[in-house]
Amino acid sequence: MSSKQQPLTPVPASPLIPSTAPATWLGVMGGGQLGRMFTHAAQAMGYKVAVLEPEQDCPAGQVADRHFLEDYTDQVGLTEMAELCAAVTTEFENVAAQSLAWLAEHTFVAPAAACVSIAQDRIEEKRFFTQCSAASGVHPAPHQVIASAADIDRIPATLLPGILKTVRLGYDGKGQVRVRTLDEVRAAFAEMHGVACVLEKMLPLAYEVSVLVARGTDGAAVVYPIAENVHRDGILFTTTVPGPNVSDDCARRAQQAALEIIGQLGYVGVLCIEFFVLQDGSLVVNEMAPRPHNSGHYTIDACVTSQFAQQVRAMARMPLGDTRQHSPAVMLNILGDVWFDGSGDHVREPAWDQIMALPGAYLHLYGKAHARRGRKMGHITFVATTLAQAQQQLAAACNILGISL
Repeated sequence: MSSKQQPLTPVPASPLIPSTAPATWLGVMGGGQLGRMFTHAAQAMGYKVAVLEPEQDCPAGQVADRHFLEDYTDQVGLTEMAELCAAVTTEFENVAAQSLAWLAEHTFVAPAAACVSIAQDRIEEKRFFTQCSAASGVHPAPHQVIASAADIDRIPATLLPGILKTVRLGYDGKGQVRVRTLDEVRAAFAEMHGVACVLEKMLPLAYEVSVLVARGTDGAAVVYPIAENVHRDGILFTTTVPGPNVSDDCARRAQQAALEIIGQLGYVGVLCIEFFVLQDGSLVVNEMAPRPHNSGHYTIDACVTSQFAQQVRAMARMPLGDTRQHSPAVMLNILGDVWFDGSGDHVREPAWDQIMALPGAYLHLYGKAHARRGRKMGHITFVATTLAQAQQQLAAACNILGISL
């Protein structure tokens, strides 16, 4: 798509002003923690929120004004959502794009199905990033599509070692296997049951960053400060803003690339784009999430406008908010592991009272009834006058919770 083409999402004529009589309703496809935090933000601004989610006791459904207990493709649920809501968004990218396209025929949808569809398919996503690179100067990692066992024999030696990723439905490290040889590629491809994959070359990584960017129906776009991320076992562990390793030049290039990508998409809403920063300082675009993102949770407590309030503004066609960060921040993901003693099965509540005694600590639990190892249960954001102080509080919290830094 050329940057000169029209946005994929139709531009409505007027903003959705929050009102109580009759209520102005916004809809969310998906009932997870992102939907929960979106709901809180929308309600604080005067909107009512309906969630479509097949799980009964889901994080978003616990706080929403309405919960349509249906599958994401259920026609009855989609019809109810379209009739009630003046605008609909999605809280995760694996909602069927066809459902979003159907909703868009009856109400305003942001982001558009076409944008979500690109993010759902690693092949299309890399093709789009390559297209954007002509203007942004930032390319995806060298890669090759593996659609059949025969494709493995055509893998050039320069792509190994690499990471084999399923084309669809991979997140938080799922659907990914590191491979060093062609035999390991064959074994991994077989373990993935021969579904279409992309083999990406492993690069000399220095660190990872993500860029939150938002765009309105009028084409205006805003970008947040760069977040530096640390992952463990494929799951985000910490986000630090400002990133201690991020130079001004790196931040500028990543933000410009993000603005180019969101513009070429014709996207409306909050978009998160993840980049690798290599040891030579060059940038590589990794993937994008068509929604608010785990690495953007720090914005709730450290920015003038949170990523969730920004999503509300974009889908309601209101002016976008100020992205200024008022305090250095570190965000720590809380996984279900901290409910368990060591490697045993005994479950106990973590010492949240000690966490809350730490200056500048903001605890966010997601309302999930059962803790499981590796399951995202909440996050803590530490804000302080200096980044060093926020990092000290992070270390203190990890010591309380038994998390190794």
